[in-house]
Amino acid sequence: MTAEEVVNEGCSISMEGEDITPKKDGGVLKMVKKEGTGTELPMTGDKVFVHYVGTLLDGTQFDSSRDRGEKFSFELGKGQVIKAWDIGVATMKIGEICQLICKPEYAYGAAGSPPKIPPNATLVFQVELFEFHGEDITDEEDGGIIRRIITKGEGYTKPNEGASVEVWLEGCHDGRVFDERELKFEVGDGEGLGLPPGVERALQAMEQGEEALFTIKPKYGFGTAGSNKFNIPPNATLQYKIKLKAFEKAKESWEMNTTEKLEQSAIVKEKGTQYFKEGKYKQAVMQYKRIVSWLEHESSMQPDEEEKAKALRLAAHLNLAMCYLKLQEPNPALENCDKALELDANNEKALFRRGEALIVMKEFDRARADFQRVTQLYPANKAAKSQIVLCQKHIKEQHEKDKRLYANMFQKFAERDAKKESEQEKEPEKKENGSAIEIDENGAQEQTAA
Repeated sequence: MTAEEVVNEGCSISMEGEDITPKKDGGVLKMVKKEGTGTELPMTGDKVFVHYVGTLLDGTQFDSSRDRGEKFSFELGKGQVIKAWDIGVATMKIGEICQLICKPEYAYGAAGSPPKIPPNATLVFQVELFEFHGEDITDEEDGGIIRRIITKGEGYTKPNEGASVEVWLEGCHDGRVFDERELKFEVGDGEGLGLPPGVERALQAMEQGEEALFTIKPKYGFGTAGSNKFNIPPNATLQYKIKLKAFEKAKESWEMNTTEKLEQSAIVKEKGTQYFKEGKYKQAVMQYKRIVSWLEHESSMQPDEEEKAKALRLAAHLNLAMCYLKLQEPNPALENCDKALELDANNEKALFRRGEALIVMKEFDRARADFQRVTQLYPANKAAKSQIVLCQKHIKEQHEKDKRLYANMFQKFAERDAKKESEQEKEPEKKENGSAIEIDENGAQEQTAA
C-alpha cells in the first residue's frame, strides 16, 4: 500500500488499532498500514525522520509534511512533539507506515492549537518512518560519541567534572566484550582506570539511573595507540553500554566561598602533580584547569588570600604550559606562559617554557629573545644558554635556506626576462594595409586585426 493510498482512505475514521499507551488507557491507537523492515526500533534521544499527514476525525487535513516536500525530524522522547508521537514513533521500524489515533490528552488537550485544531480534538496521523540515528553528545558535534538511551534516567542534573560517580559499564569491540566492571570514581580520574576519554564525556551527559549505548570513535576512544591492556588495535571504534547508578556533583565555582576554593585548589594541584609524574598529562591538565576556573575571577579577597590565590594560579598556568609541551600542543602552552607572565613578569619558568613553545612553532627569533631574557635575569641557567645556541643555529639555517630560495627565484626571473627579449628580437613585425602579420606555431603566416 502506498503512502497516498493510506492518506486517502475516505473521510470517516474508525477508532481501531492497538492501544500502545503505557497506561493502556486507549489514548493512542496504532494500526500498521505497511510493515517496516528489520527488528530495530528507535530509542529515546534518537533523531528520527518521518513524513506525516494529520487530519481531524471528520477527515479535515490540518497539516502535512508531504505537501511541504520535506521530511520532519525530531529527537524522540524529549518532549519536542505531542506525547502520542513520542509513544507511537518509538514502536516503528524503518519503512513502516502506520495510523495513530491520538486522544486530546496525548495531543493538544483542552486548549487545542488554534486555528486549525479545535479544543479537545482527537487527531489522526499517518506516519512513515524513514530513518533514525543516535544523539551526538560531543561539543564539536563531530559524530565522535553517539548515544542511544535504553532506559531514561531521572531528574535533570548530570555529573560534572570532579563528580563522584557509581557506574556499571561494558565495553565491546568487534562483538568482543573487553571490559565489564562496576566502578566508583571521580570524573577526571577515568584514564587511570583504563577508561577512554569518551566514557567520561558520556557520563557527563547522563541522568541518574540512565542506561545507554555509546558508540565512541577513535578520537574519543583509545586513539591511534589502541590499548594493550584490553587488546584493542589502533583507530578502533568502541561500543560501551553504561548505567549511571548514582552520582554526587562536585561543587561548582559559584557554590564555594573563597576559603573553599583555595582549599580545593590546593587539593587538585597535588592531584594534578601526581598525574604529571605518572605521565598522565591530559588528566593533569583537567586538574590544573579547575584551579584557573575557580580563582581567575575571584574578587573581594583578604590580602593573605590574594597571595595564596596568586601563587596557586601561577603554579596552575606554569604546570599547564608544561603539560601542553609534553602533549606537543605549543599554542595552549604559549597562552598559559603569557598568563603566568601577567602574574609575574620575570618568572624564570614562564619565560623558559614560552621559549620552548616558540621553538616548536619555529619562531626562533622570539624564542631566542625569551631565552636571552632568562640568562639576563638568571645567569646561572645553563639550559637557557644552550637554547640560545640552538635558536641561533636554526636562525642561521633559515637564513641560508631563504638565501638559496631568493637566489633561485631571481635566477628564474632573469632567465625569463632574457627569453622574452630574445623572442621579441626574432619576432618579425610587418604592417600591411593596417594589418600585422604574426607567425603561428607551425610557421604559417596568419593575419589578425591590428
